[in-house]
Amino acid sequence: MNKIQSIIKEMNPMYIRCLLHASLGLTCLLYPFLPLGILVLIMFFMLMVLRRLSIRSKLYQILSNKDNTDNKLKKPVDKGLRSANNLVLSILLLLLFNYGFRLEGVIFPIYVIGGAVAISTFGSASANAFKHWKQTQLKCLARLDYPEKRYKGEDSDVFHLPSSLVMLLVGIVSAFLAGAWIIHWMGIDVSYDMIFFIAVIGSVTGALFESIPSRVDDNISILFGSSMVMWLFASFGYTVPPAHMFFALLFSLLLGYLAYRARIADISALLGASILGVLIIVFADIFWFLLLLTFFILGGGFTKYKYAYKASIGIAEAKGGMRSYENVFSNSMAALVLAIAHGIYPQYSELIMYSYLGTVATATGDTLASEIGTTSKERPRMITNFKPAKPGRDGAVTILGELACIFGSLVIAVLAILFGRVENIYLGLLVTTLGGFIGTNIDSLLGATLQNRGILSNSGVNFYATFAGAVVSGLLFLLLS
Repeated sequence: MNKIQSIIKEMNPMYIRCLLHASLGLTCLLYPFLPLGILVLIMFFMLMVLRRLSIRSKLYQILSNKDNTDNKLKKPVDKGLRSANNLVLSILLLLLFNYGFRLEGVIFPIYVIGGAVAISTFGSASANAFKHWKQTQLKCLARLDYPEKRYKGEDSDVFHLPSSLVMLLVGIVSAFLAGAWIIHWMGIDVSYDMIFFIAVIGSVTGALFESIPSRVDDNISILFGSSMVMWLFASFGYTVPPAHMFFALLFSLLLGYLAYRARIADISALLGASILGVLIIVFADIFWFLLLLTFFILGGGFTKYKYAYKASIGIAEAKGGMRSYENVFSNSMAALVLAIAHGIYPQYSELIMYSYLGTVATATGDTLASEIGTTSKERPRMITNFKPAKPGRDGAVTILGELACIFGSLVIAVLAILFGRVENIYLGLLVTTLGGFIGTNIDSLLGATLQNRGILSNSGVNFYATFAGAVVSGLLFLLLS
């Protein structure tokens, strides 16, 4: 006992906080054996204890992060204590949601809550411990004055990417074990394949939320974000063998990492693309993801096209053209919805495929039109009234941009034909190219109207335009087939 106490006394306070954070995840092991009311009372009791901690107590000193207080408040609140409060409160709320939904006849599975708790405790604690260890190592190198390894500060990607991957891996394992434990002891009729499926989806989602800078505490966003996504896909009742799921995850992560290394995507985009890749490969197949990947590659490549010139006139993409999660999801949400629909409604596979081609063609055509069209020597004109406009203004179009849009849409159509996904070549070319062209010009129309008035952001415009491209291609297929 004395030996354990001496080890704890010598341990870095940050690691002790991580251990306490992770230990809270052990509460999900009680889910099969205690009534929901008792679990709620336990979490409520923990919350009250945390709120009433004496400043002189040992637990307060361990949880307290004295170097990180919110000085903007009249009564400064220690962020370490606030994070602990937020985590316990979030778990309490999920348990109450389970009870409330049950009264309404809605199933919010307890194994989903257990998996999400495991991700936000074991996964987050592992990531924070790794991040702190890496920071310590970099500070040591800085003190030794190695110029080539000088510490770059807390925002350095040297440890952010590895810590996200640590969270992802630990989250998957812990969420699967927690979910498997709960369904085993509670006798819930759910396959282990399903538990692994939602563990992967929830963990990637949690890692994504952890990588996104936000004013919302990670203990709230990770827990609620991962649980809601896991609940959504658990409700579909759709699952695949773990080997297939594991391949989809590795393949998506590898391609995302290559994009990250090429400075096409940041960490949040890497993880966002990984979620897309896993879901699209699982619900459709690898070709669907490769098609979407073509859009990312062409978009990233042409963002660098005449970048210095675009930067000189103030219209270049920020961060050297590096994409974030916002770019990924705003341009790919329609594609994700269609890929999931393809898996759930195979009887409409052909219609969904053509709609998918239309949305990817729109995303590709719009990006190429923007990145190439803005370098045109001709004066851009507003799509609404054809009056001359400044280069880069929302809703401004050029002939070069329209040609680039057609080219991008054609690339998507040709790939679909080469991969044998389109039986009628001429129909595939026409539906995909027209869908991409019309969808791109709808994007310009929304930019000239709603975006210029501040009603929609650029991401919002991309979101609606890609759905419009899918609808246009789907209608064209129905009319012409």
